[in-house]
Amino acid sequence: MIANDFTAKIKSGELKPGDKLPTTRQIADEYGVSMNTAYRAMSLLHDRELITGQPGRGTYVAERSEP
Repeated sequence: MIANDFTAKIKSGELKPGDKLPTTRQIADEYGVSMNTAYRAMSLLHDRELITGQPGRGTYVAERSEP
């Protein structure tokens, strides 16, 4: 659910490349889930290459690599 929500926002352009995403804690609070669930959702988005993490700075929408 969380990963699908963020995927839809990224693909629709609501979230643009370079946009900063909420922290895992904020996502967990917003969706009413555990930190572990929020982390797994973010991990899935990273695996799909939709987001990128910058240590010490946060998580951002990845640049699109259009075919």
